[in-house]
Amino acid sequence: MLLPAVDEILETARVVALPLSTRFRGVDVREAVVFEGPEGWTEFSPFVEYDDAEAAVWLAGAIDFGWMPRPRRHRDSVPVNATVPAVAADAVGAVLARFDGCRTAKVKVAERGQQLADDVARVRAVRELLGPEGRIRVDANGAWNLDEAEHAVHALAEFDLEYVEQPCGSVEELAELRRRIRYLGIPVAADESVRKVDDPLHVARAGAADLLVIKAQPLGGVRRALVIVEAAGLPVVVSSALDTSVGLSMGVALAAALPDLPFDCGLGTASLFTGDVAAPPLVPHGGELPTGPVVPDAAALDALAAPAERRAWWLERLARCHALLERSGRNG
Repeated sequence: MLLPAVDEILETARVVALPLSTRFRGVDVREAVVFEGPEGWTEFSPFVEYDDAEAAVWLAGAIDFGWMPRPRRHRDSVPVNATVPAVAADAVGAVLARFDGCRTAKVKVAERGQQLADDVARVRAVRELLGPEGRIRVDANGAWNLDEAEHAVHALAEFDLEYVEQPCGSVEELAELRRRIRYLGIPVAADESVRKVDDPLHVARAGAADLLVIKAQPLGGVRRALVIVEAAGLPVVVSSALDTSVGLSMGVALAAALPDLPFDCGLGTASLFTGDVAAPPLVPHGGELPTGPVVPDAAALDALAAPAERRAWWLERLARCHALLERSGRNG
């Protein structure tokens, strides 16, 4: 398809600011742009620290979702996990209570300014609340070096981890850590090593991961993500980037299109917001999300509208990213 004109995108674009119930990824408010294409509503929401070149890939993903038909669904609902930010152990219960019916929890670890003891206490609290049948995965966002990661995995192994996500930053470190901890039976998952590199398949080819965490918008859209999954030949978890319900529907469409879905997906993160663009928001019930389009609520869009200066910042960013896509000849 041809790239739609930027004016066509801006015609329906709304910039929103969603407050979080718990500080997450260093922010208390998540900003995003939602807009409507011929195939429905879509979202552009690269994190504010990303440069235009990286953010342009997210715009390509948003355009793909709004202008191209949805892929065929293999399921009508998608199982999801709870997401536990780097909160104190005594706050874990309140977080998990926001994720109705979820029996899997992804726990953030290696938070800047915290210690491994904080991670152990947090994961222990999750295990106690989920019970022995619950599944726990931890996500370090590449913050540990190799030796730190090995030490941390040993310290957390008693909690029967489903996998450890992006424990180290580099593919070489992931490969070596995977070798070192193989005897523990704890798989290594790659996230940033897929979505923040020029070659998203390198980590799979290098034998550095047992599974991949796939996010539709950062990879350039649902269709490109499906190509990457097929080429990688590894099990995948579909996850979100702290999206609004509109952005989450993109991840749900990707998860629904996968022939095999062996893991609960990280798409329940609308539960971390105190407000959302959809009414009701796309939050888990019985541990699952329905597939299908999400249409923003007009009153919610008005109530959550970002301040004028932030709206201008986002729309200027969108226009710059659109210009990059035009110059590169990249379709949406």
